[in-house]
Amino acid sequence: MTATIHRLMGYAPRAALLATALMFGASAGTVHAQGSGLPDQLAWTAYDVGSSGYNQAVAIGGALKNKLGVDLRVLPGKNDVSRQVPLRAGKVQFSATGVGASYMAQEGAFEFGTKQWGPQEVRVLVASNSDSNLSVGTAADAGIETIADLKGKRVAWVVGSPALNQNIGAILAFGGLTWDDVEKVEFPGFGAAWEGIVNNQADAAFASTTSGRAYQLEASPRGLFWPPLPHDDKEGWQRLKDAAPFFLPNAASEGATLSKEHPHEGAAYPYPILIAYDEQDPDLVYAMTKAMIELFPAYKDASPGINGWALDRQVFDWAVPYHEGAIRYFKEAGVWTDEHQAHNDRLIERQKVLKDAWAKVMAEDIDDPAEFKKAWFATRADALEAAGFKPIYQ
Repeated sequence: MTATIHRLMGYAPRAALLATALMFGASAGTVHAQGSGLPDQLAWTAYDVGSSGYNQAVAIGGALKNKLGVDLRVLPGKNDVSRQVPLRAGKVQFSATGVGASYMAQEGAFEFGTKQWGPQEVRVLVASNSDSNLSVGTAADAGIETIADLKGKRVAWVVGSPALNQNIGAILAFGGLTWDDVEKVEFPGFGAAWEGIVNNQADAAFASTTSGRAYQLEASPRGLFWPPLPHDDKEGWQRLKDAAPFFLPNAASEGATLSKEHPHEGAAYPYPILIAYDEQDPDLVYAMTKAMIELFPAYKDASPGINGWALDRQVFDWAVPYHEGAIRYFKEAGVWTDEHQAHNDRLIERQKVLKDAWAKVMAEDIDDPAEFKKAWFATRADALEAAGFKPIYQ
């Protein structure tokens, strides 16, 4: 089991030994630290070392230690699966992750559409909604002023990154386009895609406005431009939400070319998102949620983008349901409404429909991976539509 986790998380040997110690120590803390309801030791998975998500988790860990005496061990993982393995195995209590291991895991899509996974009953505690956007950046010299202007342009397709490519597809839909309307240029990775724009091999790619690659393009001879997604374009936003319900309208003031005086009217989704599985102890989830919100003043300036964890930045009608323990805290804080509860109940119903559809497909005992995928997505779509839900991924 340990070797499998190390392989999936892509650790070097030294990091693997540390990860082992941390994972098996994660459940060791049983004393409630300073009456907080938290054990004296917690463990999260997060994005890889050096990422914004990892840096934020470390900063939050510092606040937990200084204010509550809680040790937070952060296990970095290079991809969605590597962050989810320890969470599913109960080796960590929570994961600070993105839409891949939250929304797409819930949906049983992409990496989570294999026999080893299937739809996951994940729950949100709290999420960061910061002042940056996640969108398609373009070379300023490419003559692209709107999303519709991407028609016929060279757009980066990152091999092995279905979530990334789906995000671009959703933004293309905003402009009434599909991947068939652009020239798809394949790259082996995210960094290579943005280097491709600098080197005039492509004209557009997806990123956070605060990505180092975006700053690199801004400083290059080609320059950088973020085509807007006007918030009053109701039809465009409907097309975007139909393709990717996790996107939210956002005016970004942080990132390459951006400032408070020159914001980007575009789209974003929460990142990082602190999640647990539905069976996680509600009392522990309540205590973790409370600590995240009430310790915010202690960590709010510790890392770029970390201001998004504030209580007034939470979006309670998002695309993944909240955990009952988190809801208890938000009710006490007076910010959880009957409308939020109805929305949450509907999301939990969606997860149940997906779980039942998965059981039906698994019972067919299909060995061929391609045939299994075909059967899963057909059964999934039929079940969701019958229950009044949009399949999204087909």
